[in-house]
Amino acid sequence: MPAPTPLATLFQQFDKLHVLIVGDVMVDAYVWGRASRLSPEAPVPVVNVERNEQRLGGAANVALNVQALGATPLLCSVVGDDQGGDQLLGLLHTHHLPADGIVRSAHRPTTFKQRILAHGQQLVRIDSEVETNLNTEEATQLLSAFDDLLPRADVVIFEDYDKGVLSEAVINQCIARARERGVPTVVDPKKKNFLAYQHCTLFKPNLKELREGLKLEFGTPDADRSGFEAAVARLREVLSPEIVLVTLSEYGVFAQQRNEKTYIPAHLRTISDVSGAGDTVISIAACCVALGQPAAFTAALANLGGGLVCEQVGVVPIEKQRLLQEATNLL
Repeated sequence: MPAPTPLATLFQQFDKLHVLIVGDVMVDAYVWGRASRLSPEAPVPVVNVERNEQRLGGAANVALNVQALGATPLLCSVVGDDQGGDQLLGLLHTHHLPADGIVRSAHRPTTFKQRILAHGQQLVRIDSEVETNLNTEEATQLLSAFDDLLPRADVVIFEDYDKGVLSEAVINQCIARARERGVPTVVDPKKKNFLAYQHCTLFKPNLKELREGLKLEFGTPDADRSGFEAAVARLREVLSPEIVLVTLSEYGVFAQQRNEKTYIPAHLRTISDVSGAGDTVISIAACCVALGQPAAFTAALANLGGGLVCEQVGVVPIEKQRLLQEATNLL
């Protein structure tokens, strides 16, 4: 395996990358307030609203993380021709993110997730969404947008939230077109299309997704290493990825490239919110893959970044300089 690029040089090279993100975008809305009494109508807290906030979520949050790393994100997705879609496009404009790969449809709503929080704790989440696959016209428009952006891309991220943008047919077409151009592909999968990403470069499930996607039962790596590694072997047999990177929550991450297996323990953190950690991990991994970094180093840096964003409440992008500082001290 080649040696990893020195950190300072690597982080400078991030600035030259173009990262194409295709998948489910959404709006993450937050209502912040105080709860000091129960409702007389039902045994639930009454939240007095202090402020509202809207953030980019899903594949759009991956774009924010890519941008925070210094790379240029290229976002490709389908949203509704509705108020949520208008809000999402407004947020893209606010964050200086390109919207030329966003297709609008009158046949499906924009995914909108609203979280009610009091005293820093989430009380309830309200989701407005559909999970049906794109229709033929929408899929054709999405693939056309993908084709327009692909020549500029150094790596493609598939950000799948099972909301219907990424069907098996769309995935197969996108991977085939990326492979034709020699562009590496990295995947953040969900259950529905788990086994559709054949011949991707890097495949990043978490432990739950690995169990559900393969329909296998096995324990955590600390208690059932043989069972876990057998599952990874089965995954490699079915999908033939170059790299498998499995996030293991409090157990850290696992990476395998060819026959080299690496277990990296989690960094001890004050965990405030795990929302968006996977988006950070896949963003860092994609930039490293685009620059030809070895799997073990890629996993270590992505693991560190995922831990850092867990210290903050809500879905937020990674801070590049803090990641560089921590990586310099720890890796």
